[in-house]
Amino acid sequence: MRCVIARFPFDLTKNGVVESMRGIKPEEVVGASVIVGRRTYPVKQVGQVITRQDRRDFTAAEVLRALTKLGFTCRDLPQAAAPTRVPDPLEQASAMLGTPATV
Repeated sequence: MRCVIARFPFDLTKNGVVESMRGIKPEEVVGASVIVGRRTYPVKQVGQVITRQDRRDFTAAEVLRALTKLGFTCRDLPQAAAPTRVPDPLEQASAMLGTPATV
C-alpha cells in the first residue's frame, strides 16, 4: 500500500513492516504505540525503521495513519492516572489519633 510519510511516498506491506522490525528491541513506550508481532513499539521507532528517516522528519500521526491502514493495532497516548492527594503531616497524625483534622 502506498503511504506518504514526511512528504515521501512509501510502498509498505504488513509483512514488510513485520520483517523490518524483526530483531529490533522495543524502546520504552511513553506515547503512541503499535503492536508488531507480539511486541509493542513506540510509533516513532517503527517509523524510523520503515522509512530510514530521522524521527524529527515525520509525525507520529503520519505513521499511525499508515500502520492503521495496514491493519496493525495502534494505541494513542496512555491515559494518565488521576493524581492522588497526599495528606499533609497534620492530617496523617489526626487520622492515626482518630480525630478529625481541623485546618
